[in-house]
Amino acid sequence: MKLPRGLSQAAFDAAIARFSQVVGAEWTFTSEEDVELYRDAYSPFHGEDEELVASAALAPDSVEQVREIVRIANDHRVPLYPISTGRNLGYGGSAPTLSGSVVLDLRRMNRILEVNETNAYALVEPGVSYFDLYRHLRAHGHKLWIDTPDPGWGSLIGNAMDRGGGYTAASYRNHFDAHCGMELVLPNGELMRTGMGAMPNAQTWQQYKAGFGPWIDGMFSQSNFGICTKMGFWLMPEPEAYLAGTVSVRRFDDLMPLVDLVSHLENAGIVNGMPLFGCPLTNPTLVPAEEVRKPLDAEVAAVFGKPGGPSHADLEALCRQRGVGMWACRLQFYGPEEVIRAQWRHAQKKLAAIAGAWFTDDAYYDLPLTDAQADKSHKVTFGIPNLNIFFIGARSEHIPQPTQGHIWFAPIIPRSGAEIFKAQQVFEQAARELGLLAVPLSVAATYWNRAFIYIFGFAVTHDVEQNRRMRESYRKLVAIAAEHCWGEYRTAPAFQDAVMATYSFNEHALLRFHETIKDAIDPNGILAPGRYGIWPKHLRQQG
Repeated sequence: MKLPRGLSQAAFDAAIARFSQVVGAEWTFTSEEDVELYRDAYSPFHGEDEELVASAALAPDSVEQVREIVRIANDHRVPLYPISTGRNLGYGGSAPTLSGSVVLDLRRMNRILEVNETNAYALVEPGVSYFDLYRHLRAHGHKLWIDTPDPGWGSLIGNAMDRGGGYTAASYRNHFDAHCGMELVLPNGELMRTGMGAMPNAQTWQQYKAGFGPWIDGMFSQSNFGICTKMGFWLMPEPEAYLAGTVSVRRFDDLMPLVDLVSHLENAGIVNGMPLFGCPLTNPTLVPAEEVRKPLDAEVAAVFGKPGGPSHADLEALCRQRGVGMWACRLQFYGPEEVIRAQWRHAQKKLAAIAGAWFTDDAYYDLPLTDAQADKSHKVTFGIPNLNIFFIGARSEHIPQPTQGHIWFAPIIPRSGAEIFKAQQVFEQAARELGLLAVPLSVAATYWNRAFIYIFGFAVTHDVEQNRRMRESYRKLVAIAAEHCWGEYRTAPAFQDAVMATYSFNEHALLRFHETIKDAIDPNGILAPGRYGIWPKHLRQQG
């Protein structure tokens, strides 16, 4: 067992005894076997002394228990690391940022407290997963959708607090932006509600976000300023129909007007689903689902394997030969049939400004989907949680030796075709220099309007030397991205200090502000020390 820093075994045992009185012995986990379950299954430090591990775990089932645990932690200076369900794989899992912390496991707090179909919202506790809420909505016949990430086994609150994203309409894909109202236990054990919830018995807590005075909800995402025990979410009214169509363009440089025009259509609300950009030669989102796991075929691989890489003319010629676009974008629409068909016609009219562009109708469904239709669909597009994403890195005919997980690298880049070309050049060059696998002509994702997310997966293994090389490559890529003014939006604890260091405007004014808040509201530094680079004063030089 790795004890909290600066705590003796006797002092730790005394704190555990008090914690146990609050949650019960059966929900106080101190055995090696139990604590092992709170390791990061995708840890980039597997088998090394630096691996982030807990000393114990507690599983309260009420807000009052959480408050009392926090008070005891202050008395004994025991660091706590709250998790909702701990399934944040690829971004740290359930392991604490500071080894020796006691994990505060909130999965027993799994109540769906309210669903309001008229105003399309739900109020939930942190242990409620996407599967839980989805099943609840179906069981009660609510005509509401959730927006779920890949995979759907995690917590709504946990994913929103880490600013995760999903796949349905633009208003719901940014999960923190789609929340409305929070209840928090502060580092001193105080209970606070934000927005309209600060007014006792307010009926508009999940209807109006700001309340009165400064709107502070954002301070609690990706931070260590409070423990969220309730959160409201705006849900998507079930649309009448779904339509998808693809625009394809012929020339390499056509990506620039394609991105600009699609962005305008999305920002204007004409396209209300998630646009999917890519090169049909290499992008699995623009080929049939059964092709996703297949490697580049020999002809395509030969073109990309030419010394110095293929020319634009080579690529355009290969695309013409295969009857596909040099670039394509699948547009998605939700709403009444007559509305979304009109939106698709309008989008085609606007996109026809790109000389040679052509259009294909991909799918149309009256909603809700039948179970048979859902089984053949990209489920998250229809708000259906699933675990299909775990095919990544799994053993297959093309991956005879599976990995033990992955770490995501996810910088934000401007929403423009020119910046995509720049990012492709920068990251493909970096991949060659660092010995990483990079998909040629990859195009960033559009989880949110107005910016791209360029996502890479770094394989995690149980080979110590390979993991060390991976971590070194990851940190180099963070620095390379920062040189081009691209910052990550989210990362695993192993790299949070490195990423925060790149947000350095005016001598790291943002981090210094975070630290000022931390010192004021958590002077003992007991709540998730080090999370997202925010260390309490007594650990700041050691963190």
